[in-house]
Amino acid sequence: MPRFYCSQPLAVGSQLMLPDNVAHHIQVLRLAPGTAITLFNGDGGEYTATLSAIEKKHVSAEVKAYTAHDVELAYAITLAQALPESSKMDWIIEKAVELGVAAIQPLSAQRCVTRLSGERAEKKLAHWQGIIVAACEQSGRNRLAQLAELSDFKSWISQQDLHRRILLSPRATQSLSDWARHHPPQALALMIGPEGGFTEMEENLAITQGALSLSMGPRVLRTETAGMAALATLNAIWAEM
Repeated sequence: MPRFYCSQPLAVGSQLMLPDNVAHHIQVLRLAPGTAITLFNGDGGEYTATLSAIEKKHVSAEVKAYTAHDVELAYAITLAQALPESSKMDWIIEKAVELGVAAIQPLSAQRCVTRLSGERAEKKLAHWQGIIVAACEQSGRNRLAQLAELSDFKSWISQQDLHRRILLSPRATQSLSDWARHHPPQALALMIGPEGGFTEMEENLAITQGALSLSMGPRVLRTETAGMAALATLNAIWAEM
């Protein structure tokens, strides 16, 4: 059944005009009146609806039923990703959402090739928000992962009200998998450096601010691979608990 994110309030028995982007998607898919679809608004659970009318610019639907269905992880993981080059961030966000992250924190670090500010940063954040929505639609998630504003690494690491922060570094002596096997599932932030990794000064700063340095094994992973491997590792180990 096609799934669509609809930011407006949803209630069983209501008739609603679907957002323009959803209406366009439905028309592209050539769905017909009477087709059953799934809607969710990010508040949890999902709604079964039936398409009532499909016009050139407008599509309406009737909400038929509600299901309290969620596939969220039992622990909230934030992916703190230093900006990679080109369009890698699109792929990273898409796959991280599919793997269940609760939040994504874009970071500007010393070795970042990509630099964003002002209007360009705002456009990127809007673009990434769209990727989050699409990934939630595809993966069956009924709650959107939160996208934080772009932050400078030093400013972000200096905050004191964060969950446990894990710095993934090839210089660490303990592996993430070994640590996870000896600790219960919990909220945390995974810190992933850009191409070339975090600088030694950034890593030292993170550790002095309480970050735990862990490795992903003897091989050096690309920035777009490290976070996904770490998420998969935690999910595999903690699911057994």
